[in-house]
Amino acid sequence: MITLAPTLPEPSVRSVDDLLGRVRAGAYGPDPAGQRVALAFTTVQAVRHEGRSVGYRNEVLSLRLDAAVGSCAVEPGALSAAALDDCAGSTVADLLDHPLLPVRIAALDAYLMHVRPHTPENGARPYPIPGGGTLHRSRARARAVADLLPETGLERVLVVGVVNSLLERLRERGTAYAPCDLKGGATEWGEPVLTDTLAELERCDAILASGMTLGNGTFQPLLDHAAATGKPLVMFAQTGSAVLPHFLGAGVSAVSAEPYPFFWLDGGPGLVHRYGGSRLSHAYFRHPRAPLRHP
Repeated sequence: MITLAPTLPEPSVRSVDDLLGRVRAGAYGPDPAGQRVALAFTTVQAVRHEGRSVGYRNEVLSLRLDAAVGSCAVEPGALSAAALDDCAGSTVADLLDHPLLPVRIAALDAYLMHVRPHTPENGARPYPIPGGGTLHRSRARARAVADLLPETGLERVLVVGVVNSLLERLRERGTAYAPCDLKGGATEWGEPVLTDTLAELERCDAILASGMTLGNGTFQPLLDHAAATGKPLVMFAQTGSAVLPHFLGAGVSAVSAEPYPFFWLDGGPGLVHRYGGSRLSHAYFRHPRAPLRHP
């Protein structure tokens, strides 16, 4: 009788650079040098929900790889037309080495969306977002995101990337929060928005952070802190929705993944895809060489 040695899981991904290196090496599927981005585009929006006094603008870079779209938010006006020209027709391998971080993140997101789409077989749980007005849909998404946090035992949540509907949901739950954003300003309720995220980490016992931290280079300290302390780190991701699930079990505790097209682009019903939490397994993303699963 032959006894087979158990298959050991691959080590967890510890950084974006680590994940980029594994993708470049073909650990997750087809050689990125053989995968070509056909289309690069930006989506720009300005919004002020009815009944809200504060508005905002967003700009997102998106790359099309076969049926997959990968995205990364950028500061409005920061991305040049030349960057779009660089992306269209380039291989994923070339774009993973692009000098602009948002381009590298969008390319990584597109590739991982292509080889690990958001399906139940890949660990995702669909969460319906009803059709309706912008504020109605924003509040529904906020419930999908905020309710990935533990229901009890939280005294103060660090919110990185201020979205007023998320803060509103935390207020409904009776959860105190520290709103942080590089832009500063004030929340809908006149609370000052803090700009030094690192200074607030020790003062909070959970973190709720935007995927935009991938594109501006501020994700790693959050991941390292959560991994070292065991604090819940919940990511809400339009940027890098296919990237962040790979950090489950390595500091990230849950992800609300929202690939393009985003909830604010359409008034009809849609989905976000939730990973992590007590009901979901992290195991799939701990095995990069698992068979590819497509819808």
